[in-house]
Amino acid sequence: MNLRQRPAPTRGRGDPHAPPPAARYEEPYNIIPIHSLLSDHPSLRYPEVRAAAAALRVVGDLRRPPYREWRDGMDLMDWLGAFFGIQNDNVRNQREHLVLHLANAQMRLSPPPAIADNLDPKVLHSFRRKLLRNYESWCSYLRKKSQVRLPLFRQNPETHRRELLYVAMYLLIWGEAGNLRFTPECICYIYHHMTMKLNQVLSGDTDVNTARPFNPSIYGENAFLTKVVTPIYKTIKTEVERSRNGTAPHSAWRNYDDINEFFWSRKCFKKLKWPLDLSSNFFVDDPKATNRVGKTGFVEQRTFWNIFRNFDRLWVLLILFFQAAMIVAWRETEYPWDAIRDRDVQVELLTVFITWAGLRFAQSILDAGTQYS
Repeated sequence: MNLRQRPAPTRGRGDPHAPPPAARYEEPYNIIPIHSLLSDHPSLRYPEVRAAAAALRVVGDLRRPPYREWRDGMDLMDWLGAFFGIQNDNVRNQREHLVLHLANAQMRLSPPPAIADNLDPKVLHSFRRKLLRNYESWCSYLRKKSQVRLPLFRQNPETHRRELLYVAMYLLIWGEAGNLRFTPECICYIYHHMTMKLNQVLSGDTDVNTARPFNPSIYGENAFLTKVVTPIYKTIKTEVERSRNGTAPHSAWRNYDDINEFFWSRKCFKKLKWPLDLSSNFFVDDPKATNRVGKTGFVEQRTFWNIFRNFDRLWVLLILFFQAAMIVAWRETEYPWDAIRDRDVQVELLTVFITWAGLRFAQSILDAGTQYS
């Protein structure tokens, strides 16, 4: 029998003519029914799973989101989804994703924690450092201060909850990013700004325009998908159309690497801003538009000369060997090494270095002709 559709138990014989009891609605799930910790599902028999799920339920005194009704049983993932307009299905998926990661990590602890039903802080700390390593490297490269703000030596329930929020925020962004996952630095840019807004909510900041408690600028049902993911996705889709199924020159369209490299420069903060400035020339909906952000690196031109440029070492080796062989063979000696003993032949063989210099000069011309910055 399917565990998700188990009928409610009855006592005694009951009335045989009574209508069947109404089916109890259960929230859908993938692997673990985290919404019902009292269920007899086999996965919930592990204390590590219960510990990770219980840690997410510690909402505490966090300010309730103003855009959605708050119900008992909601957790930190629901809190983030309500504040930042994350899809409900994505919240459910990433809740299981996070619980599985934390439970697996706690199962591998040696020695095991003293209280198995509590999430060990070391597990969460290690997972957070691993998950956000690329974001921290990105901030360091751009000389931007990381928005992951945690005290170094103070461990308390509030710090534990804040660290869970940082991890959950990244997973929620990643889960809804779709094709943006191929541009990891773009995800870092989004995470940087959304975490900045999260810190303002956690700090109890006041909106300077309304004098009310601060709320993120991106809010409402499916707001993150509509206002953040979709504009960037449409830009990627337009660039694919410009490629004409890969037949257009490389200089005519941007691939994933070009879009991602745009976020390796501090100018992305000036051009895109937050919320995203859709009037920026980074975003383009018309495949024929010319006023747009172009390629960010070297562009290889499609030409027959690439055969010589890409295999330059092989061509240089063959040409120099052919020149040396002709000089030696021109002496018409019985054995080649007899000609090498001749002083004049030795001087003539030194001309291969002049030929090598000329070939390298030709190579530099090919580099300039087949690429441009």
